[in-house]
Amino acid sequence: MNGVGWKHKAYHELTEYWINVVYLTLFFGVFTWYRRFILAEYEIVYLHYGIAVIEALVLAKVIMIGDIVRLGRELDDKPLILPTLYKAAVFSMFVGLFKVLEHTIRGLLQGESLAGGMHDILSKDRNELLAYALIIFFTFIPFFAFKELGRVLGEGRIRHLFFRRRAPTEPSAPTGIAAD
Repeated sequence: MNGVGWKHKAYHELTEYWINVVYLTLFFGVFTWYRRFILAEYEIVYLHYGIAVIEALVLAKVIMIGDIVRLGRELDDKPLILPTLYKAAVFSMFVGLFKVLEHTIRGLLQGESLAGGMHDILSKDRNELLAYALIIFFTFIPFFAFKELGRVLGEGRIRHLFFRRRAPTEPSAPTGIAAD
């Protein structure tokens, strides 16, 4: 790969990574605030805002790894709802696998056995684990909906539509899409 191609790819990957980080940080930040407000009613202080950022940094990297290994590409030729939901489910399971790996490695670094790291995850309340899984899955639905739409429309097209000024147009059905 020549120097210009490599630089463009690196720039594109870094841009994609940071867009993912911002989206995930905002999403997890909202849940952090929600938890804070709920706990404040019981006069419990909750100030774990950094966790949302750290979680977003890690998950954005996990998503990039999943993209590199072409995770969830089986339904790319189907209507957009199918690859969107499929990727949300597959990447949610992929995140779960990384969570298990993360806790296992943390346990090993703290001098515990493999089982010690697994115990850390399994000791959490089932409702907390289920809530985390649901948050991840439903966070991924709009995330992958936009990614799939961008894939179909072409690179940079969604960004252009959202962040560039457009000339006013007459309301009509887009070309190729039949009106209901």
